[in-house]
Amino acid sequence: METRKIQVYSEIGKLKTVLLHRPGQEIENLTPEYLERLLFDDIPYLKVAREEHDIFANLLRKEGVEVLYLEKLAAEAIRDRKIKEMFLDEVIEESGIVDEIAKREAKNFLLSMPEKGLIDTIMAGVRKKDVGLKEDLTEYPFILDPMPNLYFTRDPFACIGSGVSLNSMRRNTRRRETIFGKYIFNHHPAFKNSGTKLWYDRYNPTTIEGGDELVLSKDLIAVGCSERTDKESIFTLAKNIFENNESFKTVLVFDIPKTRAFMHLDTVFTMIDYDKFTIHPAIEASLKVTAITYDEVKKELIAKEEEGELEAVLSKYLGIHATLIRCGGGDRIISGREQWNDGSNTLAISPGKVVTYERNYITNEILDKHNIEVIQMPSSELSRGRGGPRCMSMPFVREELNYR
Repeated sequence: METRKIQVYSEIGKLKTVLLHRPGQEIENLTPEYLERLLFDDIPYLKVAREEHDIFANLLRKEGVEVLYLEKLAAEAIRDRKIKEMFLDEVIEESGIVDEIAKREAKNFLLSMPEKGLIDTIMAGVRKKDVGLKEDLTEYPFILDPMPNLYFTRDPFACIGSGVSLNSMRRNTRRRETIFGKYIFNHHPAFKNSGTKLWYDRYNPTTIEGGDELVLSKDLIAVGCSERTDKESIFTLAKNIFENNESFKTVLVFDIPKTRAFMHLDTVFTMIDYDKFTIHPAIEASLKVTAITYDEVKKELIAKEEEGELEAVLSKYLGIHATLIRCGGGDRIISGREQWNDGSNTLAISPGKVVTYERNYITNEILDKHNIEVIQMPSSELSRGRGGPRCMSMPFVREELNYR
């Protein structure tokens, strides 16, 4: 199998290869009683969610993008029996099963399956009755939780430059998601010998998530200090990148409100062209930006708080005249509504060409007026998970930019 390398040095370079996860049975295992536990506000209709997701994948293919699937890569990574057992031991251990009989039964149940079925079942969740255990109506029915957030492939790990940030997730229900990435990069025949560097390890004590990690250029990374990402993690990530001879010179820390509505940086800010960005206006007044650089002589990080408006900071570090395009045109009601449905969460296919949710029609019209080519996709069900096109995609390869 041909070796694959990671190459992501921008948010807008022509997208060549991307990782998705087609929503599965894990969505059907959502119930009102457990929505908060599983980080959902509503229950998507799986049939329609899959149709919408297939449209998303096909429109990417029409643009010449190779689409890979998380579930397929994970299954291919565990074909060896010993690796499969290691994988299962790790998944079961991190599922919090206390009873040794339940652990044994869960492992035997999963080991009896072919690799793809095993991966799909772990993603969907395993009920007590599935492994022959009694299900009390008053108790939680799952011994392995469903993983409904997996269709947001951006978060568990993030491709940056030639390496990967294998993330430590904030919420317990999402921490197992990063195990799939660990086994893909360590054991999949296309990736295990690719020389992919590790910028952050899932076992680190502080948390970071991929929705907060944006690659603005070959010199510049932006990371959100958010509800899900700790400042300590950002400094660890920056130090690892600076010390490993990558091209990046600066990491901008965006300190954003720590609320679910502004969960990650990419829910309120994305790059869509060389000099254009979407932004949710509600973060602008309180936003603080700190620049992290590296002293090669002293071997230490230097942090400096930036002064001035965000346009000026972006213009300074990117060498352009930055334009911020406000979600909903800055109108309080419109921007609030469209932001809730990820109006600022765009996926750039190439400079000035983006995928958005069709329901955010006001923001889409404004993007069009700024000469951005907008490819709209249906989103009545996918949007119920509180994530947009960027959240649902993890670029593995982007063409390097020819700077203007």
